[in-house]
Amino acid sequence: MATVTVEINGRPYAVGCADGQEERVRILARQFDGHVRQVAGEVGHVGDIRLFLMAGLLLADELHEARLNGGVAPVDAASTDGVAEALNAVAARLEKIAQGL
Repeated sequence: MATVTVEINGRPYAVGCADGQEERVRILARQFDGHVRQVAGEVGHVGDIRLFLMAGLLLADELHEARLNGGVAPVDAASTDGVAEALNAVAARLEKIAQGL
């Protein structure tokens, strides 16, 4: 398992991922960071967890719309294993942060 450090909203996060998935995780993190910064620009700083939640909902909405319009095929579970590992690692880190609040 590899570890990648990504920056979201100016903060570094160490993310575990499958070997060979490092660049994909970096690309996804840059996309997510763009959404987080967009939300922060619109609503101000409401805390990382809420910013991340709102950005995640924006991404889910975009994906839903793309699927409705035939732009994105449903993803099979096998192709998402590396990304799922990375998201689980980020979720665990967010839970630790939330417990400290």
